[in-house]
Amino acid sequence: MNDSSSPSSPGEGSAGSDDASSGVPYAGIATTDEAADALEAVSSEIYQYAGVPGKASEPGPGVRECEGKDPERFFRVFHPWNFQPGSADDTDVAMENLKKKLSTGAWALKREYRDNSKNENLNLVADNEAKKVSVWIVQYRDRAKPSLGITTTSGCY
Repeated sequence: MNDSSSPSSPGEGSAGSDDASSGVPYAGIATTDEAADALEAVSSEIYQYAGVPGKASEPGPGVRECEGKDPERFFRVFHPWNFQPGSADDTDVAMENLKKKLSTGAWALKREYRDNSKNENLNLVADNEAKKVSVWIVQYRDRAKPSLGITTTSGCY
């Protein structure tokens, strides 16, 4: 999932909008390594916000094109990862903690909804306007190994 064919998330383009054509904010100037490091730092912040012990998956950030922009000059970074707390109850606690934290400071909780899957998973979508980052979190409470699916996405660099 580390290429431009990765699926779009509900948070896609919701972190403000400096580009009216795509809805994706301009995140500044950085190398892909600098942008990936910044997004991993945001993912670490989200991990702390969960507030329960658990294990995070290892995949690192990927890079993709900014829609409607010159792919030789502009890019976005995304970081899909999984957080596996000790129990289904811990996923509930983590989601409550995340709802609170993603509604404070530079974070704004944009959407909270149940998806149309059999399990009606709880989804959270939040933006950090200052960092030009969106996060999409899905609670997989009813799986054999309950977890949270988390994707952070940057604006265009």
